Amino acid sequence: MGKVFVSPLNWGLGHSTRDIPIIEELIRRGHEVTIGTSGNALTLLKREFPECDFITFKDYPAPYSSTRFFLPKFAASIPILLRALARERKKLDEILSVNKFDLIISDNRMGVYSHDIPSYFISHQLRFSLPQYLYPFEMLTIPVNSFVHVKFDGVIVPDIYPWAGQPNLSGKLSRSRLDATNKRAYFAGIFTSTRKMNLDEDLDYLIIVSGPEPQRTKLEEIIMKQVLKLPGEKVVLLGSPQKERHEKLDEHTTVHSYLSTEDKVELMNRARFLITRSGYTTMMEMVELDKKHGLFIPTPGQTEQEYLSRYYAQQGWFFSRSQYKLRLPQDVQEAMNYQGFPEMTKTAENVKRLYEELFVQHLS
Repeated sequence: MGKVFVSPLNWGLGHSTRDIPIIEELIRRGHEVTIGTSGNALTLLKREFPECDFITFKDYPAPYSSTRFFLPKFAASIPILLRALARERKKLDEILSVNKFDLIISDNRMGVYSHDIPSYFISHQLRFSLPQYLYPFEMLTIPVNSFVHVKFDGVIVPDIYPWAGQPNLSGKLSRSRLDATNKRAYFAGIFTSTRKMNLDEDLDYLIIVSGPEPQRTKLEEIIMKQVLKLPGEKVVLLGSPQKERHEKLDEHTTVHSYLSTEDKVELMNRARFLITRSGYTTMMEMVELDKKHGLFIPTPGQTEQEYLSRYYAQQGWFFSRSQYKLRLPQDVQEAMNYQGFPEMTKTAENVKRLYEELFVQHLS
């Protein structure tokens, strides 16, 4: 059977976790999968797929800012990203010189493609979202993105088709105005490794603190000052694996510095209400688990999360609040007036269709 090279970006674990069901489907179909990534993504995928081959393949540094001002740092990092992209292309050439593959799947790694091997790019961002005063520059991101997309045979979008008569999960982010991108786009539906479990919803609130530092710590400080004001059973996950903290603040409030993925997924299944960042990976998990009640707190300066928060509020799906204006009891009450995401096809069906409609032609 065919051999597949899968290479997720290591900017957080969102790219690698959404690739897990795709890798599972390829293995189930009898294909050999080699995974090229680095850092935490490499550690996670080695644990999930010990039967796969692995290549340590570093990617470019994430242009996260320690302040709210993400865009200036991103602009300043462009030369660094371009140099890293050149190194990525050179490393890929080395990998392909000693390995034979029938298919390449790149999750947001712009340089991981071959002119000789069918190559697919996974991204929900066919364009970016910038602040309103930078709208002309936002329009410029469409041809820039398209310049990347034309290097690939197809672009796999983990969302539903955006003009199918209903709002989609990524909003305008998956709407390109260029034919070069649109003719390559394959709208696959959501992908997430999170599974729905047959558990009672016996937890009133699950609060997940995350994001790059120091914004993660800032949110932790804000949450910890307010969490005891919420009624009911609560669990706070601090997203800080460097610490070892498991304690009860009172008889109804438990705090964990870090839990395994399995324990976190169990808590998400049990929760009636989630308080979390509005990262796209988490949004797909909310859809998969049919969670209808939550409060989103976008990471300051991360324009994608800020846009998605506004978009979901406009659709009447979920309420969002800036971490600097957070008032948990009042905001949770306001959030109960929202209806949650609409029904969407779940991961298992989506990856099966993706394989049968896209991948099988290259792997038979």
